[in-house]
Amino acid sequence: MKNKFYTYIQNLQDQIVAGLETVEGKAKFREDIWVRPEGGGGRTRVIENGNVIEKGGVNISAVHGKLPDSMQKLFNVGEADFFACGLSLVIHPKNPMVPTVHANWRYFEMYDDNGNVINSWFGGGQDLTPYYLFEEDGKHFHQTCKTACDKHNPEFYPKYKKQCDAYFWNAHRNEARGLGGLFFDYCKETEGMKMEDWFNFVTEVGNSFLEAYVPIVEKRKDLPFTAEQRTWQEIRRGRYVEFNLVHDKGTLFGLKTNGRIESILMSLPPHVQWVYDHHPEVGSEEEKLIKVLESPVDWI
Repeated sequence: MKNKFYTYIQNLQDQIVAGLETVEGKAKFREDIWVRPEGGGGRTRVIENGNVIEKGGVNISAVHGKLPDSMQKLFNVGEADFFACGLSLVIHPKNPMVPTVHANWRYFEMYDDNGNVINSWFGGGQDLTPYYLFEEDGKHFHQTCKTACDKHNPEFYPKYKKQCDAYFWNAHRNEARGLGGLFFDYCKETEGMKMEDWFNFVTEVGNSFLEAYVPIVEKRKDLPFTAEQRTWQEIRRGRYVEFNLVHDKGTLFGLKTNGRIESILMSLPPHVQWVYDHHPEVGSEEEKLIKVLESPVDWI
């Protein structure tokens, strides 16, 4: 399974990079191959200073070795060997009318002293973070997520949408990071779902990503915007940074397993502002977004 899924994310990285370069039109992704001293490595692809994409990354990694102490405590296990692979992406567009997007699909295995798999699971999801609210974009993104889920189980979309709303919650700000999408983790074998079934589901979601995001980019990338709207985008990006550094499990996992720091922090936008006690003008488009982020919305 680990070889099968790693092959899948290698191909998916190629597909997503090609799709994003097409809509970008100018800048290209640069590739960076790296090796983790304790075992494994990855293929980072980063794009910067484009016509459409200000900064973005589509990264894959496959790491293995002894489970660090911090992870032993998290999983409530003793010493163990592990393998983890995944694709993680974040795209920060230049135009404030185009939302930031994040996605991740991953697979994890743990082994006993004889190298037998004693635990394995899938995780992942995709979510949308706009700076200005276009309700039709939220509906399109969520409908694409639901369509992918419904092919496998009609209960998946409402369940994983709810988990996404709970996960991407900036608790110290008491607001959502964005409009959500899907979030699932610890997807293990059950009587109803074999690991092969989980593989089929996770890859279905991964394959839906470009369909979920690119039409939104195409629709918004050439809209006019003001310097004030750009400032608002940078202030909201600050909330994105806060979530990733304070709450995000993937960031924390990477830091605690001696992951590659440049690849881990690739998700941070290049231009950000923190303005003291900032509040949008009453009745403005900016306030409209904030109101929506105060509690989860049923987009479908």
